[in-house]
Amino acid sequence: MVAFGKKLKELQIQEWKEYYINYKLLKKKVKQYAQQNEVAVQDRDYVLSDFSRMLDEQIEKIVLFLLKQQGQLAIRLSGLADHSDDPLLHGPRYDSTMELRDAYREVGRDLLRVLFFVEMNAIGLRKILKKFDKRLGYRFTNYYVKTRANHPYSQLRQVFKHVGISAVVGSISRNLADLQDDRRRYGSIYDQPTLSISDPMIESIKAAENRLMNSTDFLQYLGKHAFIMQDELPSPSSEEHAVNERYNFTSLLLNLANTFLYMVNTYIIVPTADNYSLSLGAAATVCGVVIGSMAVAQIFSSVYFSAWSNKSYIKPLICSSVLLLIGNTLYALAYDLDSIYVLLVGRLFCGLGSARAVNRRYISDCVPPKLRMKASAGFVSASALGMACGPALACLFQRRFTIFRLTFNEDTLPGWFMAFAWFIYLLWLWLFFREPAFEKEEIIVQREASDTIVETGFSEPFLLGSGKNQEDEDEQHECDDDPSEELAEESHEPVTSIMSAYRLLTPSVKVQLIIYFMLKFAMEILLAESSVITSYYFIWSTSKVALFLACLGLTVLPVSIFVGSYISNVFEERQVLLASEIMVCLGIVLSFHVIVPYSAPQYILSALLTFVSAEVLEGVNLSLLSRVMSSRLSRGTYNGGLLSTEAGTLARVVADGTITLAGYWGMSRLLNITLLPSLVICISTIIATSSIYNTLY
Repeated sequence: MVAFGKKLKELQIQEWKEYYINYKLLKKKVKQYAQQNEVAVQDRDYVLSDFSRMLDEQIEKIVLFLLKQQGQLAIRLSGLADHSDDPLLHGPRYDSTMELRDAYREVGRDLLRVLFFVEMNAIGLRKILKKFDKRLGYRFTNYYVKTRANHPYSQLRQVFKHVGISAVVGSISRNLADLQDDRRRYGSIYDQPTLSISDPMIESIKAAENRLMNSTDFLQYLGKHAFIMQDELPSPSSEEHAVNERYNFTSLLLNLANTFLYMVNTYIIVPTADNYSLSLGAAATVCGVVIGSMAVAQIFSSVYFSAWSNKSYIKPLICSSVLLLIGNTLYALAYDLDSIYVLLVGRLFCGLGSARAVNRRYISDCVPPKLRMKASAGFVSASALGMACGPALACLFQRRFTIFRLTFNEDTLPGWFMAFAWFIYLLWLWLFFREPAFEKEEIIVQREASDTIVETGFSEPFLLGSGKNQEDEDEQHECDDDPSEELAEESHEPVTSIMSAYRLLTPSVKVQLIIYFMLKFAMEILLAESSVITSYYFIWSTSKVALFLACLGLTVLPVSIFVGSYISNVFEERQVLLASEIMVCLGIVLSFHVIVPYSAPQYILSALLTFVSAEVLEGVNLSLLSRVMSSRLSRGTYNGGLLSTEAGTLARVVADGTITLAGYWGMSRLLNITLLPSLVICISTIIATSSIYNTLY
């Protein structure tokens, strides 16, 4: 497996190689520190200061060279700008305009080299900091980032926040846009920022810049929200071609339809689950078990479907549809059979049909990189719309009639409707889904062995080839330093067991998975007990509960637009993360029944605050998690998406169980008893986030 140090040598621009981070030297230094079995306090301080000094020198070397390159690009752009002021160029001399455009594109090619230079060094810094913490057990990353990132003379910020590069990007993009034949009548791109500019160089620069910087637009925010992890290192063109061959738009659409229908299926019963339980002779709070039984089964089905998607996509999707068809039919029949057990078995079958792991995996493996962010955003949008449509459909089922001795009412109609919907989907899937060719092993081999250089989007590569003959011996020594460690930490090979995945979880990743657990727990408590709470305190009808839940669901996309388009431009993601946790905590506190009487406005406002804050928190948390989680968890059965799904599903199970158990203390105490664990977990995550705050960058 190719180590990062060797990969860095292969991909670096050879005439700039002396300005790259000396990853080999830093890695050897970490190994020397780790070999000191017993380190005294003063030696520990020496290690921290010595390694900090080495990193400072490496970063200074990178930054000074970066500034030099930025200056050269700025000088060239300035000369081109003076030339473009020539009035002759605005006449019929088309060839001169073309030459000027080519000159800007040439600067763009050099800018791409600079962007890739910064990207490789940023990855190297993250990896060596992670390696240091893991080998020595110090919280060095926290110390180093805290002392360097916020200093007024920080050079570390130049690597991760690069205003100068952004200015060069803007200059090239603006001038290339202005030089297009049909652009003069539109004025500046700043006046119409959403205007599409069809220039391949601009698209290449945007793609490179988006890889390098924290993306701040709505589409990319939603894409991160899906937690479909991207490889940290650029993919070779051979792999990208293989993915293009596997892509089919209709299959992607069917995949997203599965996501939408499953979310509808999850939430369509929430407004009526308590009444259904009462009609079958159970307590109203048994709705927690009814709703949660689906999540219980999903814990197991997620792993199974994730493993199955290594070999096929259509087979697990067909199996999912059949299970959901059976589950919803049993759910609807439970009323006439007068059996709460049939009801629970039906929901268990629905949970066993959860194919969200397959949905994520299909986008990750079969959608081309240039479309993957849009597909990821579509995944999140389909989930959000399904979450809103589920309760909204429940409003339409306030009917009662009998056909062939089968009862159709507000309790059973959700089951019959979803069974019919899954039957139609199954036919659509069978007829139109195209199974992609499975070449995962070949792709992995290509990724390991390929010497392909990343291309700009034009026919010629913008990086020069590696001087392999001169450096083979050094590379071999580097890889032989600690082979087992290199294989464990730096490889891109997917993990093969849950324990292997767990060993790759750093403290930062663990805290963020706990945050995900917390927000899903808080949301499930709010949604699952809404019908019981509002019926007890406010005597709301099923229609009012359904309308309330639908309105909550509809806030997802507007809030994401606001966060993705504005908030993430103003604040760092870790700042939004901590602020969102505090807002969730505030929403939970405001939900407690302390003031008598408990009013509907208090409940609605506190629920809205909790739900919206949790939605913001989910998107930011998954975005940060995708950057700090090991690249080995980007693919395979036990991938990052599966781990986050399992954390969220477990939270739902615990929350639904809490609702049912709290029912034994009576309806008057249900609200406060269920909110108390939410508050405790939320406060704990705020404390944990504060402890790892400076590692989130």
